[in-house]
Amino acid sequence: MNFTLRVWRQAEHDAAGRFETYEVAGVEPDESFLEMMDALNDRLVVEGGTAIAFDNDCREGICGACSMTIDGRPHGPGGGTTTCQVYMRQFDDRATITVEPFGAAAFPVIRDLIVDRSALDRIQQAGGYTGVNAGPKPEPNANPISPEDAEEAIDAAICIGCGACVAACPNGAAMLFTGAKITHLGRLPQGQPGRFARVQDMVDQMDSEGFGGCTNFGECEAACPKEISIRVIGRLNRDYLIGVLNHPRNPRGGMKPQ
Repeated sequence: MNFTLRVWRQAEHDAAGRFETYEVAGVEPDESFLEMMDALNDRLVVEGGTAIAFDNDCREGICGACSMTIDGRPHGPGGGTTTCQVYMRQFDDRATITVEPFGAAAFPVIRDLIVDRSALDRIQQAGGYTGVNAGPKPEPNANPISPEDAEEAIDAAICIGCGACVAACPNGAAMLFTGAKITHLGRLPQGQPGRFARVQDMVDQMDSEGFGGCTNFGECEAACPKEISIRVIGRLNRDYLIGVLNHPRNPRGGMKPQ
């Protein structure tokens, strides 16, 4: 198989970026997209050029590090998978493929196809955890969890924080990511202490990072490699409203000043 690649090249965050075109030939249909990129980089280095910088780690669809947009779709065609699990047989022979970094104001480009997604880490650090005192703990079966709650918590917990939802959203919103973390902890007994302070802290951090607001386009759900439901955004909104009205974090009963 032969392809024409239009790849975004950018030396650093403050540098001007541009598309560069590369021809790749003799690609095996069962090669993954990243394997094809590896072969192209090997050729560029041999020719005295500069390899295309892109992020990757596990290459098993687990870590979500391969944050690139292929033909306008975060992670590429097929759905329900990350870029490393996209195979060249999914493209037409002699197709022109456009490869870009995740595009979002909160994800500044570091180099070429690598973006800084640490804003998601800071949302998590703002409250996406549970705190317990040291010492003996109750026996797990003493806190029964309904199958429905357990299933919803597990479905939300599979979020890998890749940022595809942000890149897909026309507003650059991180509501699916934040909603998944809120739902994961909010459906379990261990997550009840601090539940409503948690959601306010995480939403405040999300806003301060420059993410946009959700207007129900639904692109985030379609792009999510773990197919997390947009319903987690509804739970985030409910918990946030309850927290602001009934569990305010300042004495006047309102949201914390920005």
